[in-house]
Amino acid sequence: MVQELAANFWSVLVNFWTDGVLGIDFTRLLIVAGILIFFYVLRGLFARIVLVTVRQWAKNTDTNFDDMVIEAVSPSLKLLVVTVGVFTAGQYLALEGIGGVIIDNLVRSMVAVAFFWALYNITKPLTLVFKRLEAVLTREMVDWLITATRIGVVLLGLATSLQIWGIQVAPLIAGLGLFGVAVALGAQDLFKNLLAGLSILVEKRFGVGDWVMVDGVVEGTVEQIGFRSTRIRRFDKAPVYVPNTEFADSAVTNFSAMTHRRIYWKIGIEYSASKDQLQQVRNGIEAYVLNNEDFAKPPEVPLFVRIDAFNDSSIDIMLYCFTRTTVWGEWLEIKEQLALAIKGIVEGAGTGFAFPSTSIYLESLPAGAPEIFEPPKQVGTDA
Repeated sequence: MVQELAANFWSVLVNFWTDGVLGIDFTRLLIVAGILIFFYVLRGLFARIVLVTVRQWAKNTDTNFDDMVIEAVSPSLKLLVVTVGVFTAGQYLALEGIGGVIIDNLVRSMVAVAFFWALYNITKPLTLVFKRLEAVLTREMVDWLITATRIGVVLLGLATSLQIWGIQVAPLIAGLGLFGVAVALGAQDLFKNLLAGLSILVEKRFGVGDWVMVDGVVEGTVEQIGFRSTRIRRFDKAPVYVPNTEFADSAVTNFSAMTHRRIYWKIGIEYSASKDQLQQVRNGIEAYVLNNEDFAKPPEVPLFVRIDAFNDSSIDIMLYCFTRTTVWGEWLEIKEQLALAIKGIVEGAGTGFAFPSTSIYLESLPAGAPEIFEPPKQVGTDA
């Protein structure tokens, strides 16, 4: 009785081991697991031996391009080693029907993923090639080109993977046509901003790092020009995200494109100054600007130092000149030195700066008003 039970139980175990999972006995499954583990270990050895050797060779070359390419394709090469293991295991199993199709599609998908993964990563070292286009295109447009290339690689890889599994991409795109139209109608602002961003880059209105002012919107330094908006850092360090259409609908001043920086002053001199004193002040200011290398000279830029107007409380001298530097800090320093020089010129001429004042002249007292009290003069006495 016991022997019969033991024999039946052993028969159940043998049948279970033989039937396995989905008709594949456990012996073959263990062999498949061993194949996959072997190739996974082989992947590690490949990374430690082959890739390390190739990297060491690339470091000895004169360019960094090969180093970047090797780093870009390394993950894909490791995946290919595992793919070979999956392919070997599939060949060993020799499945027929739906199982064989799944294994075949899985291997092809892994190859496609490895290929497009490598292609996506290679776009990074290709930036060195794209950078050469900056002589023709702007740096921002080159960045857009790189981003568009990466998006294209991702979409192409996705379409290839769907095609491998029998999902037709063309009918899928056609089926999404009406949905795309609806999305396009709802995303008109997105496309407007995209076109506006392209126009910014094509026309080279400004670039990253430029100091710009958008009338009624913001003034600051451009940090990023995106597909939809541009990030501008205000001088208080707060970031402002401006839709690209604002640059198409508003006046944009690019201060970084200045060739010179202007100083425009009105210098008020006292009315008590004589004609000769006014002439001396004017000539002294003009001589200082003309003899100072920090200022641009005519005919490169206009320069005016003229007695301009008789104001309410002063005789105004107009100073209109340009510095060679456009750097704000340097411009402030030059302007400070100019102010000190003008102070010395005015004082040296024996006159002074005017300030707002009002004089009241009283011709007669109104009727009934008390007489003006005049204190008696003190008479000195001898001791």
